[in-house]
Amino acid sequence: MTPKDRIFKVMSEEKVFQTWYSGRTALLDDACHKLNPSGAHGAVTAMHDALALANLVYALPKNSAAAIEEAFSEYYIERIGPVTASFNASKPLSMVTGRGIIGKIALFLRKYTPLFIWDTVIHLNNNGNGKPRVLIVGAGLGGLMLGALLEKAGISYAIFERTAEVKPLGIEEEFIAMGRPTPKITVNREGGPPLYVVSSLPQVKYTGYYSYIVSRPLFYDLLMKQVPVHKIHFNKRVLTISDKEDQVKIQTSDNCVYEGDILVGADGAYSAVRQRMYETLKQEGRLPKSDQEDLPFHSTCLVGQTEPIDLKDFPEFQEPLCSFYNTMGKDSPHTWVVFATAQKTLCYMVIHHLDKASSKAAEEHRFRESENSQWGPHAAQAMVEETRHFPLAIGTKKMTMGDLYDLTPKDRISKVMLEEKVFQTWHSGRIALLGDGAITAMHDSIALANLIYALAPNATTAEIEKSLEEYRNERIVPVTESYNTSKSFSKIMERGIVGMISLCLFKNIPLWLLNMIYKRQILSRPQCGFLEEVPLKGSVKALRSPSTEKARAVYKKRMAAVSI
Repeated sequence: MTPKDRIFKVMSEEKVFQTWYSGRTALLDDACHKLNPSGAHGAVTAMHDALALANLVYALPKNSAAAIEEAFSEYYIERIGPVTASFNASKPLSMVTGRGIIGKIALFLRKYTPLFIWDTVIHLNNNGNGKPRVLIVGAGLGGLMLGALLEKAGISYAIFERTAEVKPLGIEEEFIAMGRPTPKITVNREGGPPLYVVSSLPQVKYTGYYSYIVSRPLFYDLLMKQVPVHKIHFNKRVLTISDKEDQVKIQTSDNCVYEGDILVGADGAYSAVRQRMYETLKQEGRLPKSDQEDLPFHSTCLVGQTEPIDLKDFPEFQEPLCSFYNTMGKDSPHTWVVFATAQKTLCYMVIHHLDKASSKAAEEHRFRESENSQWGPHAAQAMVEETRHFPLAIGTKKMTMGDLYDLTPKDRISKVMLEEKVFQTWHSGRIALLGDGAITAMHDSIALANLIYALAPNATTAEIEKSLEEYRNERIVPVTESYNTSKSFSKIMERGIVGMISLCLFKNIPLWLLNMIYKRQILSRPQCGFLEEVPLKGSVKALRSPSTEKARAVYKKRMAAVSI
């Protein structure tokens, strides 16, 4: 049944050469390593070599022998580790198919060896410069921001994301181009005229920047451009973490083990890294009682974004400076918010204010005791049907939320919990945590990147712990203030006597006091000490950032040493 030209006899050679390049010449595939084809290793590693080499050739700054040789060195350093690991993994597997006593012993061992023995430990390479190797769990805004900053700093890192993809720096111009200035919030009661308008224009005077609305998928794409593709690993759900013997390791659900010097949990409100770290601290009696409590939420929220639409029916969104339009339900515990993006899509949130605080654990217990789930695949659609009739206070004044739902692809509507909590434990040993709020998470990333950059070569566990404590000390105050401000403003949307009093106080707040609040909100503006300093554009200076100052001092010292 097989054509004769499709039958071959080959030799199954196996060897990893140590010399992969010289001058302007580099080797690929069988030229620098030959792996057993029966293990399906050779072809895959050859293609991985090609990808790595293509990335580095593409990124060459100039056509000089020195630049090319440096790129080839990076190619070798990146690929020699995984190729050798693949070679070592294929050798015992090939022994299983052998004959005689060796094959029988190998087969017996393979059948009865625990799974964890076969795990591949993947070591991040630090290029021999003594800089820490950083494992980042979570490819959200905070994780991507930290990766982008470490990339700029020349620090070895890898990002591990449990999902198959992330839903859809020198990037200021791109960010502003994709954003829409939205310096106002217009609040009204259902069926009534605007109650008040909050303007953030004073912030423009204080900082030199507007408040921008940016589509989250577009912002993700912008950050993703700053991180090389091969440094983000998808479908990597973290099962266990280990912080021992001057190294930290993570084991993922595909039975891979990754080793580094610092582990950063950037994986959201229900962080697997935080849960594992807290379990260990609790067993040791070192976890504060407040950090052992469930993450609470007082609201659930339906969020969505329409397809690009013709804004002729929404004159409010055709103005250069737009507003958030916030409507409080008259007879229902709901608030709905609508705003526009620069891409002519409408974004919305429908918030359900709960009578009392709940938690994810409580909701899951309630689900187990009943036949209905608040968080199943139909939860968002159920809330869509419940709120379709909510009127819009914009456009023709005859439209409802249902009109926006009908313009929205189903995969762009989600139901989420609006959790709020500031944990007190941010690090332990070589493990650190990032926040989950978009802006505060990115500020956390900046402070942490500064302190990682400033670490001495081959930093000890004690030195890393000291830097992580400095990170917490710098960020805990602005994060707590942001949390308290958010709670205060959310009370305005509450129902009952608390909401009425809060609304009355806010409507009559003196302008000087409101401006004081605005100033406090923009005081924390950390910068990367190892990048060019962003000049002050507004009238209010940012608070001193110890991490920025520390990184900038180290950067200047290193640059001075290079110039000698």
